[in-house]
Amino acid sequence: MSGHSKWHNIQAKKGKADAARGRIFTKLGREIAVAAKTNPNPDTNSKLADVIAKAKANNMPNDNIQRCIKKAAGELGNVNYETLVYEGYGVGGSALIINTLTDNKNRTAGDVRSTLSKCGGELGNTGCVSYMFSNKGILVVERTLELTEDLITEYAIEAGADDVIVQEDAFEIYTDPATFSDVRKFLEGKGIEFLEADVRMIPQNKITLSPEHTETFIKLLEKLDELDDVQDVYHNVDLPDDDEE
Repeated sequence: MSGHSKWHNIQAKKGKADAARGRIFTKLGREIAVAAKTNPNPDTNSKLADVIAKAKANNMPNDNIQRCIKKAAGELGNVNYETLVYEGYGVGGSALIINTLTDNKNRTAGDVRSTLSKCGGELGNTGCVSYMFSNKGILVVERTLELTEDLITEYAIEAGADDVIVQEDAFEIYTDPATFSDVRKFLEGKGIEFLEADVRMIPQNKITLSPEHTETFIKLLEKLDELDDVQDVYHNVDLPDDDEE
């Protein structure tokens, strides 16, 4: 992987647009509430603890997080959200995996299909592109004078992580999804905060699109992000740093 890092650019972008930040918080809020529905205690609910770490990495205030946990017992008491994963294609042979959280799968499927179609893509069958991706836990930590490569590598090995990638201004720590929670807890116990903390689909190889197709693809990502039911979108396109999702 390249030594060039985009993590500071991404963190800066997160604070630029209130509307975009609001959408992120709304999506994370739903994810927190669903995870907390059966057990609102993150100490005994590792899934909830993982989502809270993801929310904190996105600068979601703790008050917001606590409100979302409280919603789980009330507002979501009679609402059953279902996780649905869609696979499809964008322009230029690009591949997409779209994670959704919905209480109406017909609405969600229609919205996703329509959005893809309007941007030159199409919905595919289950498994049509997922073989191009690997499911990995990723924890991104800011590189500082105190947190050296040797120290973070030592922590990662002790925690049971799979790999550490050193970037210009950050460390990317990769884990098996099954050990993500344990690695996260260990690093948090060392006082480490994360720029990103999530289990995500990582493309095994990336493709480069033409300028015209890149513009269309970025528009597709923006439109998918605007859909309330869409939680995460993974793809295999090598985008300019300023446009990375």
